[in-house]
Amino acid sequence: MVFKIGFDNEKYLQEQSREILERVKMFNNKLYLEFGGKIMYDYHAARVLPGFDPNVKMRLLQMIKDDAEVIMCIYAGDIEKRKIRADFGVSYDADTMRTIDDFTDRGVTVRAVVITRYNGQPAAEAFKNKLERRGVKVYTHSFTKGYPTDVDTIVSPEGYGKNSFIETEKPIVVVTGPGPGSGKFATCLSQLYHENQRGVKAGYAKFETFPIWSLPLKHLVNVAYESATCDLKDVNMMDNFHYEAYGEVAVNYNRDLEAFPLVKRIIEKITGQPSVYKSPTDMGVNRAGFGIIDDEAVQEASKQEIIRRYYRYACDYALGIASEETAQRAEMIMKNIGAKPSDRLVSEYAKKAAFDAKTNNKGNEGVYSGAAIELKNGEFVTGSNSPFLHAASAMVLNAIKKLAGIPKEIPLIPDHIMEMVAHLKQNIFMRGNVSLDLEETLTAIAISAAFNPSAAFAMEKLKDLRGCEVHLTHIPTPGDEMGLRKLGVNVTSEPEFATNHLVNA
Repeated sequence: MVFKIGFDNEKYLQEQSREILERVKMFNNKLYLEFGGKIMYDYHAARVLPGFDPNVKMRLLQMIKDDAEVIMCIYAGDIEKRKIRADFGVSYDADTMRTIDDFTDRGVTVRAVVITRYNGQPAAEAFKNKLERRGVKVYTHSFTKGYPTDVDTIVSPEGYGKNSFIETEKPIVVVTGPGPGSGKFATCLSQLYHENQRGVKAGYAKFETFPIWSLPLKHLVNVAYESATCDLKDVNMMDNFHYEAYGEVAVNYNRDLEAFPLVKRIIEKITGQPSVYKSPTDMGVNRAGFGIIDDEAVQEASKQEIIRRYYRYACDYALGIASEETAQRAEMIMKNIGAKPSDRLVSEYAKKAAFDAKTNNKGNEGVYSGAAIELKNGEFVTGSNSPFLHAASAMVLNAIKKLAGIPKEIPLIPDHIMEMVAHLKQNIFMRGNVSLDLEETLTAIAISAAFNPSAAFAMEKLKDLRGCEVHLTHIPTPGDEMGLRKLGVNVTSEPEFATNHLVNA
C-alpha cells in the first residue's frame, strides 16, 4: 500500500492555536490546559492520520511559548510500580525527565513537577530527590479528600486547599503527564481552586485529539481510539449533553460523559457562578478533524491501526501483560469493522517467509521464523532466521540492500565479523544462542561500514525504513524489539514465542 497523505499539519496548527487563544480570553487571561494524550511522539495519531507530525503539538507550544508554561504530573503509584510507556519501553519517571529535556531544548518553560496521590512511597520520594537535586521544582499532592462524591469537602481547605499552590506566571499553563491516570485533571482543579481563592478567575480546558468530536461515531478514526484503549474499556458515545444544549451531534467517550456532571458541579463550586460549559465536548479544544484532507486515506490507515492493536493485545495477553478480556475486546472491535488479521498484508508475507524457510530446510530441526517489511513504495521484503541471524535482522539487511540497489547475495557484514560476534556471545558471554538479534546486527553494519563502501551506502538507507510496516511470525526478542523501535517502524507479531525457553532471548 503506497503511503498517502491524509492530514494537513499547518491547517491543524492554525485551527488549534486560534481555539486555545480564544479560551484564554474567556477566562481573564489565565487558562489551565490539560493535555489529553502525548505532546511529543504521538505515533498513534501519526498512524491513523497519515501525514500527522508526531511532534506537531510541541510545534504548537513553541508558537505560543511566550504565553505558555508547563506543569508535569506523574502518579506516585506509577513510579513505585515502574510503569512502562509501551511505545518507548521506558518507565514513566524516565519519560518524565526526557520530556522535561524536550521542552527545555525547545524553549518551553517547565514550571514544576507534581507527584500526585503521594503517600510517602519510597520510589516516589527518591524520584523527587533526584529532580530537586537537578534544580527542578517538585510538589507532592495527596489524594483529594471527599473525592468523588462530597463536593463541599473537595472544594475546601481540607480538599484541594490542602495541596500546595504552584506559582505560575504565564496566561496558559499546560498540564501534562506521561500517561493516563497521572493526576492532570486533579492538578488543574486544585490550581483553579487556589487561583479563585486569590481572586483570579482562572479557567480550565482540555486539549484533545481523540475521539474526534466532529467525525461520525463509527468513523474508523474514532473506532481506532476505542481499540487503542481496550485496556481502559473506553467506549465512544454521542454527547447527549451537547445535543441537548445545542441540537448539534458530537462524539465523546464514556469516562468524560460520566464525569461531566461532577466536574461541572466542582467548577461551579470553585468559581461561585454557573459554568460556561454545557457539555464535555465544550470543555475540549479539538480541531483535529478539520486537519483531515483525505478521508479515504485516513479510514484505511485507521483500519490498519485496529488490526495492529488486535495483534498488540494478543501478544500482551501471551506475555501476561493484558487480560483475556482486553485481548478479546480488541478482536471484537476488529471483527465489527469487517477486518481480519490477513488484511494486514505484511503479515502474510512474514508467514510465507517462515514457511519457505522450513520447506527449504526439510530434515533440519528447529523453529523457523519469518519477518516482512512493506516499503513506502508498496514493495515487500522478507527475511527468515538462520544460525547467524534473527529473522528481523535478515529482513532489515535485505530491505536496505533493496533500497540501495545492492544484489541480495552480496553480504553487508563480512563472515569474520559475524564469527567474532558469535565467539563473543558463545564463549565470553556464555550464551547458547549465537545468532545476531537486530540491535547487534545494526552495530555490526556500522562496524562494517567503516571499511565497506556498500555497507556504508546501505546503512544510510536505514532512515528510509521509518514509518514502514513490519510483521514477525514470533514475539520479538528484547534485542529485536529495541532495534525495531530505534528504526521507527510500525511492528506487529503473531502471539507466538520463538522457542520453548521461558526467557525470550
